[in-house]
Amino acid sequence: MAASGAAAGGGGRSGGGLGFLSLALGVSLLKCLLVPAYYSTDFEVHRNWLAITHSLPVSQWYYEATSEWTLDYPPFFAWFEYALSHIAKVFDPEMLNIQNLNYASPRTVLFQRFSVIFTDVLFIYAVYECCKCIEEKKAGKELTEKPTFILSVLLLWNFGLLIVDHIHFQYNGFLFGLMLLSIARLFQKRHLEGAFLFAILLNFKHIYLYVAPAYGIYLLRSYCFTEDKPDGSVRWSSFSFHRLIALGFIVCFVSALSLGPFIALNQLPQIVSRLFPFKRGLCHAYWAPNFWALYNALDKMLSIIGLKFNLLDPKKIPKASMTSGLVQQFQHTVLPSVTPLATLLCTVIAMLPSIFCLWFKPQGPRGFLRCLIVCALSSFMFGWHVHEKAILLAILPMSLLSVGKPQDAGIYLLLTTTGHYSLFPLLFTAPEFPIKVLLMLLFTVYSFSSLKTLFRKEKLLNWIETIYLIGLGPLEICCELVFPFTPWKLKYPFVPLFLTSVYCAAGITYAWFRLSISMLPGPAVGKAKLQ
Repeated sequence: MAASGAAAGGGGRSGGGLGFLSLALGVSLLKCLLVPAYYSTDFEVHRNWLAITHSLPVSQWYYEATSEWTLDYPPFFAWFEYALSHIAKVFDPEMLNIQNLNYASPRTVLFQRFSVIFTDVLFIYAVYECCKCIEEKKAGKELTEKPTFILSVLLLWNFGLLIVDHIHFQYNGFLFGLMLLSIARLFQKRHLEGAFLFAILLNFKHIYLYVAPAYGIYLLRSYCFTEDKPDGSVRWSSFSFHRLIALGFIVCFVSALSLGPFIALNQLPQIVSRLFPFKRGLCHAYWAPNFWALYNALDKMLSIIGLKFNLLDPKKIPKASMTSGLVQQFQHTVLPSVTPLATLLCTVIAMLPSIFCLWFKPQGPRGFLRCLIVCALSSFMFGWHVHEKAILLAILPMSLLSVGKPQDAGIYLLLTTTGHYSLFPLLFTAPEFPIKVLLMLLFTVYSFSSLKTLFRKEKLLNWIETIYLIGLGPLEICCELVFPFTPWKLKYPFVPLFLTSVYCAAGITYAWFRLSISMLPGPAVGKAKLQ
């Protein structure tokens, strides 16, 4: 590890350690200021899970259905809620009553908010470890110009994570901490630790299955096979059965620890039905800005044209409107309807090129990280019932690549700016409007200025990409400031969400395509290089 990288990342004799600590304390104070802010129904979701795990025996956790917000996360997260509940009863025992639906006393709010802030300590440590994996070359003399400092800000002060966890309310911080720490361990050649951390993560939240193919292929290719041929291809004779056994033991041990009690209770089918509720429909109430948003928009346009020119029978149009905001199964009007199997096939096909390159053209941990991001974006682009918040699964690890090469920095700016803006509809209350706008502007301005300073002689975005990002401004003005005062608001209330989803989907699709293409050529030398 580069000494300068470690210093800027968190420790060392220079001012880097103090700088990192200041960033961590600063963002923690900001999170405290957001305690009184609006919170979504996810707040009640987690309060209900506290009540379920505290009040009922384990055998009833995945059957309890008093509230519509049933427990639908893997067992480790259920045990996490169980542990929190024993602290929660000190603040307000009433929050642990299953019958107290939508209970939100001041002490309950305080406890839930600070439980998120406290568990973010793991995320802060993971960022510290990731910064150790940065080797600085020709870095600026100023601390603020060092790649490690820039990476610290991009991760610790990430706009999307701030508003999703500390306003909207969720526990993504410590989960992303587990993922980043796992990535750091793989960069540090501590493969078994990385695999162990990822196995734990999967049993906390199953959305991380999105990136499991990248982990599986990389560990098999780079850990179980110990040597390569001179041309870079795998030397089959170097396969280590003992290493495969070690990886298999880790996966089986963690899975047994998580699922074992429920398998003993014959509840595995019930858990699977909770974790994978395919009846929820292709899209969420607010369409995630992915391929299916564009597909739905095209179907809607074709149906309008068909009705206008009498090409379609109005009586045969499905009653479930794609723009009604309902979460349900439906039939497309013109285009073929999409099934869960179709989304799975599309997702696998989208991942295959990057997985193929990871196996046949390995580029070390950096190639693994790139493949992980492509897998995350592919799942976001083509998955079933994808939530808009899942874009963070690609944005956060992309931060590590952004300080390495100017091409990656450009993709990061496009993906992050568009992805973060697509989260705006999560905060729809008036008091939070200036907060989300100000925080995003600050983070976006810093991202552009810092990466431009890091790659002074490089052009990060072309003119088309720049115009596209500038277009987010007029779109926000139209959706938030103009449309609410038009007569169309009552008749077409879904239009702002429709425009936001479709516009952002175009940018994220483009970023996914560019990133997928970047898997093909060999790595180039950047100002900061991931070891």
